[in-house]
Amino acid sequence: MDTKYEFDANEAPAIVYVRPVEVKDLPAEMREQAGGLTTIYAVHTVDGERLALVGDRKLAFMLARQNNMDPVAVH
Repeated sequence: MDTKYEFDANEAPAIVYVRPVEVKDLPAEMREQAGGLTTIYAVHTVDGERLALVGDRKLAFMLARQNNMDPVAVH
């Protein structure tokens, strides 16, 4: 139980953050594509780079997991 393990940088889980985004705060061309939603969800890297915008929180988590990332909710 006390065995030390050296993690390789390539083996470290890719953590991404999922956060709600108000559609009204998006640029006009993106608001038009929101299909009447008032809130969508953004998936970001730990450095803040936006990887995706999706219409559903559950979909954001599923998308991250399908791409071998560990999603974390941001409130």
